[in-house]
Order: sequence, then structure tokens, then C-alpha cells
Amino acid sequence: MNNSTPTGVYANGNDNKKFKGDRPPCSPSRVLHLRKIPSDVTEAEVISLGLPFGKVTNLLMLKGKSQAFLEMASEEAAVTMVNYYTPVTPHLRSQPVFIQYSNHRELKTDNLPNQARAQAALQAVSAVQSGSLALPGAPTNEGTILPGQSPVLRIIIENLFYPVTLEVLHQIFSKFGTVLKIITFTKNNQFQALLQYADPVNAHYAKMALDGQNIYNACCTLRIDFSKLTSLNVKYNNDKSRDFTRLDLPTGDGQPSLEPPMAAAFGAPGIISSPYAGAAGFAPAIGFHQATGISVPAVPGALGPLTITSSAVTGRMAIPGAGGLPGNSVLLVTNLNPDLITPHGLFILFGVYGDVHRVKIMFNKKENALVQMADASQAQLAMNHLSGQRLYGKVLRATLSKHQAVQLPREGQEDQGLTKDFSNSPLHRFKKPGSKNFQNIFPPSATLHLSNIPPSVTVDDLKNLFTEAGCSVKAFKFFQKDRKMALIQLGSVEEAIQALIELHNHDLGENHHLRVSFSKSTI
Repeated sequence: MNNSTPTGVYANGNDNKKFKGDRPPCSPSRVLHLRKIPSDVTEAEVISLGLPFGKVTNLLMLKGKSQAFLEMASEEAAVTMVNYYTPVTPHLRSQPVFIQYSNHRELKTDNLPNQARAQAALQAVSAVQSGSLALPGAPTNEGTILPGQSPVLRIIIENLFYPVTLEVLHQIFSKFGTVLKIITFTKNNQFQALLQYADPVNAHYAKMALDGQNIYNACCTLRIDFSKLTSLNVKYNNDKSRDFTRLDLPTGDGQPSLEPPMAAAFGAPGIISSPYAGAAGFAPAIGFHQATGISVPAVPGALGPLTITSSAVTGRMAIPGAGGLPGNSVLLVTNLNPDLITPHGLFILFGVYGDVHRVKIMFNKKENALVQMADASQAQLAMNHLSGQRLYGKVLRATLSKHQAVQLPREGQEDQGLTKDFSNSPLHRFKKPGSKNFQNIFPPSATLHLSNIPPSVTVDDLKNLFTEAGCSVKAFKFFQKDRKMALIQLGSVEEAIQALIELHNHDLGENHHLRVSFSKSTI
């Protein structure tokens, strides 16, 4: 069975077993194993699956087996990619492709035959990402990422026979990276939008893949240009404008944020509800799975079809009715380490993404827990950022629960302290409307942001504190302008998650309790 496999690629052949239903998932790795790849697919198309999530560092195609291995620059990028594609299956050439973690930690392909094309494709892509080359197939004048190019796109929608909501735009454009802000408006009788990505590279790929595409068959054509603005200023979160990094903004003007009738018609899962999907023969063109199950590849060689499902939200906001129960704020967390997890630990970790009201570790199955957040958008945010992360040696999974609330045990009921009510905790980060914490929500990272450090505490005090908690400290620096804050870089994301659980709110003396968050910076 393995005779066509290049030697030295498989660590132990497991990637190659016949798959019977769900095999136990491998632990996260930056190398991903892709199955059921169409035989005529190009290297660039396979690489394009990984691009929205970060740099792709290596590729091995096994065309005879319809398989490939893709190596991402970091494990975090691979985890984000697997989490994203688990509910929303990616397609190449209109065929579903299956992605999972490989047993390999890295790909060594130097001395393998037929690697020249893969290396050329990787070099071309990294040149585009660094802005020094035009993408093949793109007109040269727009294929290059110019220095200082804006992360903001201006979008005009022509032939607007159906309403296109902010939610629809968010789902389509999230395929290409994290969407931070969207403003919609009507100008010269045309529906227009400004949309800001986290990175100009994402804006570049979105423009290349989507410009000229129809959202629905034969109507709602996207015309996309780069905006002269480099940043958007959103004052209100409603159905006209949204800042996905600030869930605390007012709705303003008393405008409802997509109230149920409109949301039911156009907003929620599948986006177009069936009466519209079939009306006058307008089937959605861009792979709306739940609506009609079509998926049309966008541009050959671009990022496959824009399969839009309610789970395509890599952004920061819950779409009304996405997944689980609409508006549900309770998460089911599974695959925990039963020996080390506590309600307090889950409270601190999930509290990075919202205010946790109650936690229940299951009495009969202690690797499972329910976590009740303050609202549905916080639950969605915590799920997006924490599912797939490693904690105490196991890969945590989070999904929306079918329960609407966590029940507290009745008086005298045996519970072993596994259910806790935190609704009045002083440690909630998001109680104050407009709190700065809303702007500082980042995915788990190996670098932690420390604040509220008293003047007498030294570099060594803090390094020792983290070392004693079992972390390896790689780097440390105080903020130049403000010694109350510092960055500390640890050996891995898992170490940082465990350190945050253990040391957030740690008493440093002088009435100062240490505040710990994930940082977007590195040292």
C-alpha cells in the first residue's frame, strides 16, 4: 500500500490508513494532511486553501493517492485553518476536500523527486505576500501588493435585485481573512460598502477573487476597489455599520440591529431563506450550502468556492442564528483534562473573551463542561478563539450547547464543587460599557500582556513567577512609557494559556493584582 509513497515522508504511516468514520484526531501540528484532492488540481490551488490563515511554508503533493501535505508557518495558523474548515468543508474544482492534522511535525522534502513545481508555487505565493510579484493570471497592474496599500476595500453592488445585508458581506469577505469593520451606505442610487481587513494582504486576495463576481445568480455583482482610507471609524453597531472588534458600541439612531423579520429573511444560516433562493429562478451563485447545496468555484485557481455557511465567520461577531441555538450563550466544552481542570480555570480562560456567569463540570464525565457566557456574541467569540487550542495536554473543543442556561445544584445535592456561579465576580473584564478590554481581544498566543504591575516588582520577580508556574520564559520587556505593563514570551501557546489561568489576578503585593491577557505583539 505504501510503495508509491516517497520514503522519509511519513513518520509512521498513520496518515495513510483507510479512514473508517472518525478516527481519533491527531494532536495539532503545523503540518496538515489533505485527502480527496482532484487529480487535475494545481499546487497553487492547494496552497490557496492555507493562505487566508497565514504563511504556507511547504507542500507535498501525492497525486496518485489524491492526497497532499501542507505545512503552515505556525501551529496556531494550522489550528485556525482546521477550526475554520471543520464546519465548512473547503472545495477544490467543486469537489469537497478533507483536512486534518498530520502526525508529522514538519515536512522534509528536500531530496524528493518532483518537488520543483511545489517549491516554485510556494516562492510565487510568498513573493505576492511580501508584495514583490504579481500573481499569475492577474493583470500586472493590479496583481502587485503595493507598499502602503490600504486594508480597506470600497465595494459597489450592481444589479441589486435582492437586499444584500451587512451579514452577507461579512460572511463572503471573511473567507479571505479577519474582517474588522464594515460600513454600508447608498450613494448615487447605488448600494456601497467600505470594509476593513486586519491586513492589506487579505484585502488584496479578496479583491482579486471577488471583483466582478455575482453574489446570487445573474444579479448583485460585486465591483471592488481599494479605498483611499486606511482605517474606518465606526460609531454604531447596527444593520448599517459594524465594528467587529467593539461589541460594546451603541446601536445609535434607535435603529434596530437586524430585527427578526429581516434577519429571518436574509440574515441567518444559509443567508437566503428558501423562498428567496428559489424565487424567479435566482439560485445563489456563491455556494450557499444550506440554501441549495450549489457551490460554484469563484475564479479558477482562486480560493475555491465561496462556500457561505453560518460557520464561515472567522470574525468576531455572532451572526444571528448561527449554529446551535440562535442566540445561545451556553458552550459545551469537551476533551478537557479531568485531573487538572477546575470551574475557576474555565472561568478565567473563557473570561478572556466575555463575562462568564456559570461553569458546570459534568459530574459523571469530568472531561466535559458547560460554560455560560453573558450573551451569544461572547459565546461565539470564545468558541472561535478557544476551540482547537491545547490545554493540559489535550485539544479542547467548544461548540454551542443545546442548554439555554447552566442549572445550579439543588440544596443538599452532591456536586463536589463542580458547578460554580460567577455572575457577581469582580474579575469580569467586560462589565463596563466602552471598556478598553473590548479593543484588546486577541487569539491565544505564546506572548502574554501583563498589566497592573506595582513599581517595586522587578523583571526577575516576574520571570521567576512564571518559571515557578512551570513555564519557560523566552523573552520579557517592560513597556517604555509605562512600567505598569510588560510583555512576556513563553515556550508555547499551551504554556501561555496555562500561565494565564494560573496567574491572572495573582496578588503581587501593594494591593496590586496581576492582569494577564493574550497579546498580538511579539518581543
